Amino acid sequence: MTISLEVSEGVGVIRLDRPPMNALDIATQDRLRELAVEATDRADVRTVVIYGGERVFAAGADIKEMQTMDHAAMVARSRGLQDAFTAVARIPKPVVAAITGYALGGGCELALCADYRIAAENAKLGQPEILLGLIPGAGGTQRLSRLIGPSKAKDLIFTGRMVKADEALALGLVDRVVPAAEVYEQAHAWAAKLAQGPALALRAAKECVDAGLEADIDTGLTIERGWFAGLFATEDRERGMRSFVEEGPGKAKFL
Repeated sequence: MTISLEVSEGVGVIRLDRPPMNALDIATQDRLRELAVEATDRADVRTVVIYGGERVFAAGADIKEMQTMDHAAMVARSRGLQDAFTAVARIPKPVVAAITGYALGGGCELALCADYRIAAENAKLGQPEILLGLIPGAGGTQRLSRLIGPSKAKDLIFTGRMVKADEALALGLVDRVVPAAEVYEQAHAWAAKLAQGPALALRAAKECVDAGLEADIDTGLTIERGWFAGLFATEDRERGMRSFVEEGPGKAKFL
């Protein structure tokens, strides 16, 4: 199996396992979409870690497979490609990418679908599609520009150059850089801590940020207002406020 979902104590780990470089062929893309939907639907999955193993996150699409495809074939496939990554981006729970080694092309685009990115000191990221006479096709032109800004995104996309972890951090492409041996541990700890939080409030926060970024400020505020008021109907809100009043901040235990 080239990709799997394992769940323990609220944390779902989507693990890429297609040696040697975790190339994202069509079968892996389709399975990724299925697992993203499963992680979305399963109540026992409260947070998600995306991980490619100790050596590499994902070095991109399967170029040998893509080389056999003509225009008509890619017209038919391109929606499925994007849908797989969009399914990850739309998981309504906190998602962290644990990036080791290369995260290039589709691998970088997969990392962009996470809410938070922890990279190894030896990680290298980039969108090298231009070097193949192509552009990113799994959301890279859209998610990268929204994350780091259009001019920085264009530099990476136009040149196809790889950036090391320190530059990726400076660009805002990753959020934390740690020793390679600690990447998975720190990503899992981030997810595990949030898995103990109020699930519906976390979902609300993610939807407000993501949907608000795609809308004007008034629409974004309307989305926020609806969720904010709605959370007053939840048991988690009652539990959180009661704990604050009786025990002080930060001590609430959520179901």
